[in-house]
Amino acid sequence: MNEALNLLQPYPFEKLRALLAGAQPPAEKNAIALSIGEPKHRSPSFVAEALTANLDQLAVYPTTLGLPALREAIATWCEGRFKVPTGWLDAARHVLPVNGTREALFAFTQAVVNRADKGLVVSPNPFYQIYEGAALLAGAEPHYLPCLAENGFNPDFDAVPAEIWRRCQILFLCSPGNPTGALIPLETMKKLIALADEHDFVIAADECYSELYFDEQNPPAGLLTACAELGRSDFARCVVFHSLSKRSNLPGLRSGFVAGDAGILKAFLLYRTYHGCAMPVQTQLASVAAWNDEVHVRANRALYREKFDAVLDILTPVMDVQRPDGGFYLWAKTPVDDETFTRELFAREHVTVVPGSYLSRPVDGFNPGAGRVRMALVAPLAECVEAAERIRAFIQSL
Repeated sequence: MNEALNLLQPYPFEKLRALLAGAQPPAEKNAIALSIGEPKHRSPSFVAEALTANLDQLAVYPTTLGLPALREAIATWCEGRFKVPTGWLDAARHVLPVNGTREALFAFTQAVVNRADKGLVVSPNPFYQIYEGAALLAGAEPHYLPCLAENGFNPDFDAVPAEIWRRCQILFLCSPGNPTGALIPLETMKKLIALADEHDFVIAADECYSELYFDEQNPPAGLLTACAELGRSDFARCVVFHSLSKRSNLPGLRSGFVAGDAGILKAFLLYRTYHGCAMPVQTQLASVAAWNDEVHVRANRALYREKFDAVLDILTPVMDVQRPDGGFYLWAKTPVDDETFTRELFAREHVTVVPGSYLSRPVDGFNPGAGRVRMALVAPLAECVEAAERIRAFIQSL
């Protein structure tokens, strides 16, 4: 077996199950899970209709490159959403459909990392665990940048030594961040592009939460926005990852895309051709319908906005917690250590959250996620409100 498999850490939810094992929550209280970031809002019906209307495509082998109609819909969406000048994104060279961002982030790392160099894959800390697992299985060394409150829960990129940038092969960004919800400022992204040019590494921007924000007049910038403002029409060393899972409440569709540097995507396409992970044609056609519609996305944001307003009104008086810049998570500070908080909350109130230390790695004896929990506001409004009220009662009982 691949010995690198022995380097993989248990997934956060495995640790959570072990932590909660044996706890007996009150039987009279229904279970409320704020632990898993799985969207629960209704999927758009017109996407399901497009999917079922094309079930005859089950008889067709899909191509890895995907349908021109899907790539063109994605390119048009990117141009409008991230202020990319018309024509810069060539749908044939700069866009590649993928089966959700999770598999794409993993596969991309295998394609990009040069094992012979024993380089680094640099990521925020806390982080989405795929970044770490992908790095280890690609033969690279993960390097973690702490995301602390004093820096707006973003890495302090200015504090990164030049030696780290020299060894870096991939820099993972996540904006809005999981679990912090922090946005990376546009000017910071421009500085990172300059560093990528200087030290020859690839920026892989995980932007799967980009469509969950609060101000309809100010959608958050992305890495493509930074490229556009820099006049970087070739998107050199820049690749973005997007998904319909959070934007459109379609996690089961497994549909997303990668866009950016044409040279990198050409090599990634070759890898994916051998990997054998083409998106089914009926899924592609349903995805075209989703990317072409913004009405359901605005309605989705309105639902999250309502939940954040209600939950924060309940929790802010008793807990150190703030509205994130985006996403659907709260990254709350706990009055006791995060494992104790999580287990006791479950045992007393039948509410499940994730310890922040499970989403982070200790570096030099310090875990930047310790003392916090992640709460996913994915359940219906009434359920989120009830969970918040239970959490408030639990904190007040401590």
